[in-house]
Amino acid sequence: MVVCRTLCHTGKGPRVEADPYDVVRVFRLTPEASCEKKPTLSWPFQSQPRDLSLPNPSWSKEMLQHYELYNSQCVGEDGKEGSGPWRRLPSYNRLLKFATGGVLLSKIIQSEARLFTRNIKIPGAGFEYVMFIKKSQEKCVCIFQAGHLLEGPPGHVHGGATAAMIDSVNGTHATYVCGPVMTANLNINYRNPIPLGSTVVLESTLDQREGRKAFFSCIVTSIDGSKVHVESKALFLSISMSRILGG
Repeated sequence: MVVCRTLCHTGKGPRVEADPYDVVRVFRLTPEASCEKKPTLSWPFQSQPRDLSLPNPSWSKEMLQHYELYNSQCVGEDGKEGSGPWRRLPSYNRLLKFATGGVLLSKIIQSEARLFTRNIKIPGAGFEYVMFIKKSQEKCVCIFQAGHLLEGPPGHVHGGATAAMIDSVNGTHATYVCGPVMTANLNINYRNPIPLGSTVVLESTLDQREGRKAFFSCIVTSIDGSKVHVESKALFLSISMSRILGG
């Protein structure tokens, strides 16, 4: 799992640091760009991409209810809607839309890469989820509905799909705490299988930081919290942008 934050540039006026809760999808990089030399961003497209963390007709009643529960505690973009400690995180099907510079980066773009958990186009068939992060950053919550294309044991979610979601939630949480990171270790204990079509809650918690190391735990429970499906521990390492891009 690799996650990074960068700077945004609208093309008008000076560069400014992006809101850390916004996902950056477009930027230009010089070959020597790194964490110390932050890349310049541009926004060449005319319309905003679709935010896949917003409700769609495939969402179950339980998922919608929990979405509203957390969303009602979020501060809106205009600062006037709702109040509370949580912030919804936008989600897109790729992190990089357009880029210039860097051989490896160009190959990634040419391959039309997509985020693993967002590459199934049929609503409700794969990973349906939305994440909320606590503004104090010690917790991140994900509401996840598992589609029929994620089957492992008959009628239940594949363990690898669950692991991918845990890594995504922990990794997203880690990047808001540490900046660019990579998963170094992920230890998972499966307690109870997750039925296909059901909605579960993943809660990521920051346990400890030691220099470049950040330790996280994650618990996956039924929507009402009565059943524990999975428990995990993860270690993430802070890395430079040049390391992510093969420099």
